[in-house]
Amino acid sequence: MAGGKRFGLVLGAGGTLGAAWTIGGLAAVEERIGRPLAEVDMIVGTSAGSIVAAALRHGFTPAELVAHQLGEGTEHLPGASEFESDSGRLPPTPRLRLGSARLLATAALAPHSVHPIVLASAFLPVGRSEHHTLRRYVATLVADDPTHWPERDTWIVAVDYECGRRAVFGRRGELPASLPDAVVASCSIPGWHQPTRIGDRRYVDGGVRSAASLDLLHDQGLDEIFVLAPMASRHTDRPVRPSWRAERAMRQAFAAQLDRERCKVERAGTPVTVVMPGPADLAAIGLNLMDGRRRAEVLRTAQVTVAAALRRDVPAAA
Repeated sequence: MAGGKRFGLVLGAGGTLGAAWTIGGLAAVEERIGRPLAEVDMIVGTSAGSIVAAALRHGFTPAELVAHQLGEGTEHLPGASEFESDSGRLPPTPRLRLGSARLLATAALAPHSVHPIVLASAFLPVGRSEHHTLRRYVATLVADDPTHWPERDTWIVAVDYECGRRAVFGRRGELPASLPDAVVASCSIPGWHQPTRIGDRRYVDGGVRSAASLDLLHDQGLDEIFVLAPMASRHTDRPVRPSWRAERAMRQAFAAQLDRERCKVERAGTPVTVVMPGPADLAAIGLNLMDGRRRAEVLRTAQVTVAAALRRDVPAAA
C-alpha cells in the first residue's frame, strides 16, 4: 500500500497450542491493521510462529488457517492433527549423547558470547523426533518453486547449535536456506527433536534464544509492530501445584524478556503492541503446549481474548 504505514508482525514460539492460540488471534490483528496479513511489510516467525508466518506469506487467510486447525478444508495439506504423529504430546527417550559439545566449547572459550539459556540447551541429550509432517506441509506451500523465498521480508529465527548465535533465515547477509529447512530448524526443540542440518551446521528452535525475537526489528524503520507471544504471560492465575506455578513463573520470565525487547524497539521510535495469553487462555492451554487435544478450545478462546486485548488499545491507522 503505497504511502501507507509500514507494519511488522511478530509471531512467537509456543508449540502445538501456541500455534492454535496465534491462529485464533490473527483475524483480530488483521482487522486492527486494516490490510491482509500476507501484505504486512515484515513478518518475524519463531518456532510455531514460523509455521504460521510461512502459511500467511503463501496466501492463507486467518479464516483458512482456523479451518485447517479445526480439520476443515485445505485437503492438499497435512491436517493439523497429523503433526502430532511426529512430535507426540511428550518427547521420546532421547539419545544418550550431549546435545552440542561444540557449543559448550564455544562458551568455554568466550563465556559471554552465548546466551545462558542457549548454553543450557547444549547439555540436553540429542532428541529423536523428526519433523516429517512439518517439512511436508511447508514443502507443499512452496511446491511450485522449492527454492523460492517470500518476496516480502520474512525472517525465520533459529539458533546455531554450534556457536549459539541467533540465525535469522531470510534476512540479508544470512546463510541461504530453503523455507522448509528454515521452518523445520526453527521448530527443532533441543532434547525433543533432532537438530536440523543446513549446510555444515546444525540448528535448533529459535525459542531457545527468545520467545519472539521482537528486538530484531528495532532498526527496520517500521511505523508499528504487532506481537503475538503465546509462551509469555504477564498476568497469570495462581495455581496450587508446584509444576503449574513453575510454568507460570517461566511465562512471566519470558514476558519480562519481551518487555525489554519492546523497550529497545520503542526507543528506536516504533510503537509496539504485544498480546500474550491471559488467565482464560492459560486455563484452556493447560500445562503441556504440545497437547493437541486442547487445540480447538485454545483457538476459540484466543479468538475472544486477543480481540478484547486489541480493543483496549487505540486502533491503528492503516
